[in-house]
Amino acid sequence: MPSDKSYTRVDEHGVIRVGQTRVMLDSVIAAFQQGQSAETIQQQYPSLTLEEVYGAITYYLGHQDEVDAYLQRQSDVWEQWRTRAAAQGSPVLRRLRERSLLHASERP
Repeated sequence: MPSDKSYTRVDEHGVIRVGQTRVMLDSVIAAFQQGQSAETIQQQYPSLTLEEVYGAITYYLGHQDEVDAYLQRQSDVWEQWRTRAAAQGSPVLRRLRERSLLHASERP
């Protein structure tokens, strides 16, 4: 009996999610590539069923070139965010430094 069940979906930001959860396909595939079993992956992401984990892995294996290209784009996006964050610095550290300078200027 054919199944119309889809184990992946693309969210509003273009991120591939597993089932109806917020778990990214990236996470499941990274664990799979590290040699983790589907059962171990399911334990790490309890919002996923074992069927969804196997479905995500099957999707990856059936669309490996497309998914690898997607994973590379995701990696590029994360690198852009890291670079931007490093250039801006931490807002908390910036405030602490400003307060430190203010206190230092108030000392006699």
